Amino acid sequence: MTKNLLTVAVLLLAGTLFVSAADKTSYGKPLTLKERTKISAILADPAKYDGKRLQVEGPIVGVCEKRGCWIMIAGDKEKQSLRFKVDDGVIVFPMEIKGQNAVAEGVLSVTTVSTETLIEQGQKHAKESGEAFDPASVTGPKTVIMLKGEGAVVAKK
Repeated sequence: MTKNLLTVAVLLLAGTLFVSAADKTSYGKPLTLKERTKISAILADPAKYDGKRLQVEGPIVGVCEKRGCWIMIAGDKEKQSLRFKVDDGVIVFPMEIKGQNAVAEGVLSVTTVSTETLIEQGQKHAKESGEAFDPASVTGPKTVIMLKGEGAVVAKK
């Protein structure tokens, strides 16, 4: 009787582990860092983390519609998010992962984009999307903070 209960318990545990693994999808390189950095901490002091390998976690609030080359991960504070960008074609994130939870690793990049470049990008985006763009809406250079993606694990909620 005890042996049968033990067998049932082992099978149930194995089934639970199988279901848990099936609900997660890995992209890119395996995750190696043991500690996660809060997105709010990164955004509060990006220079402190510039060039460092970091691991972040949060719900996916956006996915690149053209190539699947980036995801936006919501921060731990309201209205904060961080772009996790991979080289085109290296990892392709499907649109269906929006709303799921991601744990992602990469190297933080903090760059300043000039006013001229922002206007060029705005005009290019407007041409591609058929939307209107007013160059006067660009009021100056912009600091861009993103995680250059290496690997991610996405889990269904």
